[in-house]
Amino acid sequence: MENNESIKEAVRRRYAEIANQPNGFGCCGGGGCGIPEVESFSADYSKVEGYVSDADLGLGCGLPTDLAGIKSGDTVVDLGSGAGNDAFVARAIVGDAGRVIGIDMTEAMISKANVNNRKLGYRNVDFRLGEIEAIPVETDSVDVVISNCVLNLVPDKQKAYREIQRILKPGGHFSISDVVLEGEFPAALRTVAELYVGCIAGAEEKSRYLETIRKSGFTDVLVVKETEIRLPQGLVEGKLPQGAGISIGQFSIKSITVSGVKPTMRIDA
Repeated sequence: MENNESIKEAVRRRYAEIANQPNGFGCCGGGGCGIPEVESFSADYSKVEGYVSDADLGLGCGLPTDLAGIKSGDTVVDLGSGAGNDAFVARAIVGDAGRVIGIDMTEAMISKANVNNRKLGYRNVDFRLGEIEAIPVETDSVDVVISNCVLNLVPDKQKAYREIQRILKPGGHFSISDVVLEGEFPAALRTVAELYVGCIAGAEEKSRYLETIRKSGFTDVLVVKETEIRLPQGLVEGKLPQGAGISIGQFSIKSITVSGVKPTMRIDA
């Protein structure tokens, strides 16, 4: 528990720094996971309807709204909403009849998102301070949950996905872009805080990640998009003691967009 809280605090500090920069600087994009040697893997939003440049801090690893099946009138929750980038894109889809709720655990991000929202004048977009493991949203009240490169930063992913399952209406679904691993990620790298906050060390092995989602009660769990992210060997070597003998070839890092559905009937284990 203490370690989990330490991780959350490190993430919170890092994202507050990002929010307070004039133009932001990427954690999972922009500056490349907050680490200069890593190329950006943030999606290009420039031609997406509803895109607000002031809300784009280069923090994503996908475009979850593009594959989310959001409809006019839907209630959508964006987890780890940052300055509002994906929330405003979702708002363009749900229209005046729908509703968008952004959740973020960093006060500076909520403040930045609210400033952007006031400029836009949306009355059906709401940003709330909260954690993904305890989402401040009513049970069975949401049509679609989206998230962009945030779940990998949550220490207890099982609890997070159970919370997503709780707030979705029966038959509701999620579309989440995230970072996962394939192969054996060296334990020594997981102790490097910079890599954790940069969306790498907190990532889970892909099959385990998908199993966590299924165990949380979702059906039709499907990876709908997948892209490999390449790290330079020098980055790994620079974060470890000399002679650690760890090679980039031991593992691969991937950006995926995954979807899942909450059953219409409760199935008890």
